[in-house]
Amino acid sequence: LTSHPLQVALYFCTGILKDETLFRHYALNVPFYTHFTSPIRRYADVIVHRLLSASLGASSPIKMEKEAIQRQADHCNDRKMASKRVQELSADLFFAIFVRVSA
Repeated sequence: LTSHPLQVALYFCTGILKDETLFRHYALNVPFYTHFTSPIRRYADVIVHRLLSASLGASSPIKMEKEAIQRQADHCNDRKMASKRVQELSADLFFAIFVRVSA
């Protein structure tokens, strides 16, 4: 329990949410927050890079409706959660095998 974060980060399209208080980062205590890593790692990061670039005027606007962006965010969230769950189950399986072989 103590090794897991209190709240899982989720991707979402800001144009879908009406409550701007949901944009804040609780631990950092900032009202607006976005996170991304290198765009070669995950598709979600590619989308974030493109949206940030367009919002800063460095590139042309992305040709996706906000509902389509939210569907992509939901899909990325689903895949991220599934991957995390498989990783946890795999660790549990290998621990069980280790305990069984050691007994």
